[in-house]
Amino acid sequence: MNVNVFMERENKKIMVELDEFSSLKDLLNELKINPVTVIATRNDELIPENEKLKDYDEIKIMPVISGG
Repeated sequence: MNVNVFMERENKKIMVELDEFSSLKDLLNELKINPVTVIATRNDELIPENEKLKDYDEIKIMPVISGG
């Protein structure tokens, strides 16, 4: 399956090819992104790491912002 990914930090959109039953965690692993450092949305809704993705999903990956 192919997933469209918008990387907010880099301000770029890429297409990633994954196995048919891949999850958000699989996508993050493929992109070599530590899941603790980002949040992801699909259709403007937060999705958990174990969420299964669908062909041609539009995923937005945003850095977690923390401060003191």
